[in-house]
Amino acid sequence: MNAPTCQPTRRQILKTAAASSMSLFGQSGARPNIVYIMADDLGYADLSCYGRRDFATPNIDRLAAGGTRFLQAYANSAVCSATRTALITGRYQYRLPLGLEEPLGLGGRGNIGLPPSHPTLPSLLKKVGYATMLVGKWHMGHLPDYGPLQSGYDHFWGFRGPYLDYFTHRTVPANPASEDLWDDDRPVAESGYLTKLLGERASNVIENHVRARQPFFLSLHFNAPHWPWEGPEDEAEAQRLRTMAHYDGGSQKIYARMVTEMDTAVGRVLGKLESIGAAANTIVIFTSDNGGERFSDTWPFTGRKTELLEGGLRIPSIIRWPGRIPAKSTTGQTSMSMDWLPTLLAAGGGTTDIAY
Repeated sequence: MNAPTCQPTRRQILKTAAASSMSLFGQSGARPNIVYIMADDLGYADLSCYGRRDFATPNIDRLAAGGTRFLQAYANSAVCSATRTALITGRYQYRLPLGLEEPLGLGGRGNIGLPPSHPTLPSLLKKVGYATMLVGKWHMGHLPDYGPLQSGYDHFWGFRGPYLDYFTHRTVPANPASEDLWDDDRPVAESGYLTKLLGERASNVIENHVRARQPFFLSLHFNAPHWPWEGPEDEAEAQRLRTMAHYDGGSQKIYARMVTEMDTAVGRVLGKLESIGAAANTIVIFTSDNGGERFSDTWPFTGRKTELLEGGLRIPSIIRWPGRIPAKSTTGQTSMSMDWLPTLLAAGGGTTDIAY
């Protein structure tokens, strides 16, 4: 009778795969900086390098040309908070109450969020010497119990809720009390188009930390192109809206302006890395939190956000690491949001032996 075979755990498989990939990429003396850029509700074919035909995304295309483009990348969920939970913990989102909520807080089910005691990608990188920053969207629980600073980020500049108006920076445009823009734990008043503000803040953060000569992990999580559908020239639309559920708004042209403005912000970040000499030792990732929304292009797949079809789960995903990852390449390797934690932790010199 044959002895029973011990099946390796997913964590062991990922640890081995990450170690193998790092040996293939090669190692340098300096630990790489990491910039993780996440769009919100971007469809699989919403970038020109993935097939969008009616507008161009030259900066993200340039990122893809310098690295590897995934053809079978999947979000952990077809909705927002669940995917972000998987990304930051490296686990299936349903292991935590937070991962079962969407929209977070709907129906008065109590105060739910990411427990501060839970290991996260920023907290684990912080243990091996990284400075950690989140610029943009959090959406994994509210103060005073939950927040980026409680879950491993040294610095936070962005918003805590699911979305913001791009001009008023409120979750309910008609309600001034719903303003949701923060600098660490302090609410701030800032004027300007949100996507542009996030790109500028991320660029400043990068410059400050490169000057400090400390490896850094920056999460740049855009609101774009999540509704409300407002391009950089649509401030009048922000004044018209009384609620975020305004499905009478938007158009393909407005959506195009939203995505191209995000591409411009990505270009600002890439340009900053290059101008200060940090690009060669920085891993840059660009992806989305789930599939596309009303004006997205998910061709050749059907489905969209909230749906467990390819269009709701398959996402654009790009990684660039000069000298380690082949440029101008694609891969059919399947990946999920939660796979980034062990991969990036291995690249940063941390351990994936995590006791949960």
